[in-house]
Parts: sequence; C-alpha cells; structure tokens
Amino acid sequence: MSPQQLTRGRVLRHLAAHDTPALFDFFESLSPASKRRFQPHPLTLDAARGLCEAASSSTLRLVVLAQSQIVAYFILEPQVSRHEVGRYLDQGIELEAGKDWMFAPAVTDQLQNEGIASEAMPHLLALARAAGARSLVLMGGTQATNARAIAFYEKFSFKRHGGYQTEVFNHDMRFVLDPCPQAAVDP
Repeated sequence: MSPQQLTRGRVLRHLAAHDTPALFDFFESLSPASKRRFQPHPLTLDAARGLCEAASSSTLRLVVLAQSQIVAYFILEPQVSRHEVGRYLDQGIELEAGKDWMFAPAVTDQLQNEGIASEAMPHLLALARAAGARSLVLMGGTQATNARAIAFYEKFSFKRHGGYQTEVFNHDMRFVLDPCPQAAVDP
C-alpha cells in the first residue's frame, strides 16, 4: 500500500525502520487506561525498536502520522493465537491462520473519537482483502467497559462472539470481509 492521504494533512502508511522514536513516543502518549486496553506487545522502547526493525515481516503494521508524530497504530497479523482459536471454536467458528487475521488498533488519547480510525478503516480493510484475509478478529477482544470501542467496531460490522473474563469481561469480536467491496480503495 502506498501512503494514503487522510484529512487534516494526516497520512496512513506502513511502519518504517526509522519510526522507532515516533512509535515509542506514541506508546508513551497513551494513558494508563489505554495501555491496559491495548496490549498486543510490550509498549517499551525495546519493543518499538524490534517492531520497526521487523517492518518487513508478514505482520502488517501501519501508522497514521500528523506531521511527524504517530497518532494511530494498527496491527494486521495473519497468525491467529491459540487463545483466540479456542475461544472462537467454542462459538462454532473455526479460525484459520492466513485467512482469519488478528486486528489491533490504537489511537492516541487526545485524538480518540476524532474519526482517525474510521477514516483509516476502508484502507485497512482493502489491504486485508488484498492480502487474502477472510475476516478480522480483534486481538484479545475488547473490554466490555470500553463502550466507545464497541460502538466503533459495531459501526464497521464487527459481531460479538462470546467472550472471556479477566479483571473485566472481554467481548470477542470478528468482522467477515466482503470479497466484493462496495468502494474500491488502493491497497
């Protein structure tokens, strides 16, 4: 995917090797509540460095930049975790690596509810389709207490499929990709 121009001068693009400082700054900008909700990997400088150095892996990592600052970070992972496979199987859904992709989005707290993720979603969905995904599965689900996130996912037709209990209940949510999208977006 070539960089996509979004509104307000923002750009959606793949994470690059030189993004380590900006990605770490993004991790540091997240509030404690956002960090508790977004934990696909450690949110440390070492993790940022490793992610940026591995930018050519099969996992797709994209960022939204406002000037040179990362304001959103998205993970599209073709490997499904054993935990998700087991939980979805309990709901009668058989997940398959390479077809059912894990999805983890995060937007900096100051810009949540500003439409950044909504604007990026058509591009992310087109990218997932082009890579052969048949569905997106929320990595770890979403906490039942995160009403804004649930509303966002449901706006994009993610469906709830049971869930699991940690300190709070987590809804497992999945979006089945339409193989024939209504509007074409440059993947």
